[in-house]
Amino acid sequence: MIPTDRMAAVDANAAALGVPRKQLMESSGNAVAREVRAVADPGATVALVCGRGNNGGDALVAARFLTEYAVRVHLLGRPETIRTDIARENWAALENAAVPRETVTDSRDLDLNAPDGDDPDVVVDAMLGSGISGGLREPERTAAAAINASDATVIAVDVPSGIDADTGDPTGGPGGVAVDADRVVTFHDETPGLAALDAAVTVADIGIPAAAERYTGPGDLLGLDRDPDSHKGDNGEVLVVGGGPYTGAPTLSALAALRAGADLVRVACPESIADAVQGFSPNLIVRPLPGDRVGSSHADRVASLAAENDVVVLGPGLGDGDGTREFVREFLTAYEGRAVVDADALRVVPEVDTDADLICTPHQGELVGMGGETAPEPDERAELVREFAADLGHVLLVKGAVDVVADADGVRLNRTGNPGMTVGGTGDVLAGTVGALAAVADPFRAAAVGAYVVGRAGDAAADANGAGLVATDLPDRLPEAMRNE
Repeated sequence: MIPTDRMAAVDANAAALGVPRKQLMESSGNAVAREVRAVADPGATVALVCGRGNNGGDALVAARFLTEYAVRVHLLGRPETIRTDIARENWAALENAAVPRETVTDSRDLDLNAPDGDDPDVVVDAMLGSGISGGLREPERTAAAAINASDATVIAVDVPSGIDADTGDPTGGPGGVAVDADRVVTFHDETPGLAALDAAVTVADIGIPAAAERYTGPGDLLGLDRDPDSHKGDNGEVLVVGGGPYTGAPTLSALAALRAGADLVRVACPESIADAVQGFSPNLIVRPLPGDRVGSSHADRVASLAAENDVVVLGPGLGDGDGTREFVREFLTAYEGRAVVDADALRVVPEVDTDADLICTPHQGELVGMGGETAPEPDERAELVREFAADLGHVLLVKGAVDVVADADGVRLNRTGNPGMTVGGTGDVLAGTVGALAAVADPFRAAAVGAYVVGRAGDAAADANGAGLVATDLPDRLPEAMRNE
């Protein structure tokens, strides 16, 4: 099963792979027509009730495939308000093909009856698709009542209008108006809510490549836009804990977190490097820790700082001393929030019993150091990473020519990026980016999107700088890489 927001991402990823929505709509419409043929013989009367989005567009296509039936298309609204170009093109195609059609601008004028005055044999509900919230409004509300009052066999496209595709409940709450469908034809995969319906469900293969779901793509960026009414802090506050032997690593992570959308980024680092970190940008808030290395004596202070943030990025530039490992162990044992764990902090993760939600970002050598396994071939490596993620109980983002993101339930692969990103510091940029995303998305999605956008930023930097790519080129390119265009 696939949630509606994930299905929208897969559609967009398919387009990026060269299978445009127009082609998918043609296949979807053909699938709707096949469903009509499964319940009615040629010559039967078919009423297609179409909304002005792509759900309606699927049914407009279906009408062209049903030449052996007495078809009438009812468009709810004016043609000039059809919301997508491809649905508008398919409305125009019906005129050229002389398919009977009518526009319904007043819901009281909707008449589903066949020319002889009887109920149609089949009604296709293509008013509203998945992803719709709130109760049905006019003209859909009256249309749903008319469909339910009919004796026709009702086929819903994607999901019955007025039903939440993820839950199976009415979108208007208990008792809300919704189409009572006999059958549902959906595409690529079934959404979770369809299992709760008293309707036969057909899942049609419409040619979406497997790679659109397995690999990251621009569709994964959907829904990450800032709320226009948000306030400072609503888009995430991130604490980067690192530094000591290294100054650049925690700074790169912090700058990346800011460029990836976090509202506030704080850096907890040894006081010996605090001024240097602050000197990189006035946008950073630096919290000095006594001494020149992070150790167990800092655990309580860092825990207090972590409580004020949504996500902790733990590890960039920490080093690998015994005191540092003990600090990581103490912090993670007590911490119950969300954290991205990178670099030298990774080795401690398998030893720690923690209630924290961790996103671990090792390269393949660090993965082996944690106790995991790797393999040259991406699909084989993906399964090994998934198994290890299940054992750990955390999300893993394993960096490589093809990145692998896995938890106990699934795997995604990412192929953005380039060989120039083997330069030092790019992993710190990734950790900070994932940290910012983890403040507004679930850990698995944050890891997958982080890998994708940092790879895109790296590709843009390589185009500009070639072999001269360095890690500091990446943060400023993140905002553009996160645009879904």
